[in-house]
Amino acid sequence: MKQITIGDTPYRVICAERDGQWLAHAEHDATGDSFGIECSGTSEADAVARLTRWLEWQAEHSAALDALQRAERAYHRTIAGSAFASPMEGPSAIELQKESLDAVEAARIRLDEVRARRPEPA
Repeated sequence: MKQITIGDTPYRVICAERDGQWLAHAEHDATGDSFGIECSGTSEADAVARLTRWLEWQAEHSAALDALQRAERAYHRTIAGSAFASPMEGPSAIELQKESLDAVEAARIRLDEVRARRPEPA
């Protein structure tokens, strides 16, 4: 058993040999609940390295998804708020909407980039 921390989350990595293949899986350190996928490798180190890469990717994916969801909520607030906006100095409602939509698009592109780098479990 190996202890690793990805971001702020500590995990126990359990690795065992089955039928000549090494299989690794992670458990939340605090609860012992299984987390994520099982990764295989030709050696214990290989299986643990694959699982570690997947856990790092999963944390990055989760952060990118959260960023997209925050950008979408901000965009919806901007759209709703612009319905009641009155003309004044500063950016117009259309400019604010475009800026907010650009932030959503940037977050979506980032999420797509992260998803394209998903590591293979075996």
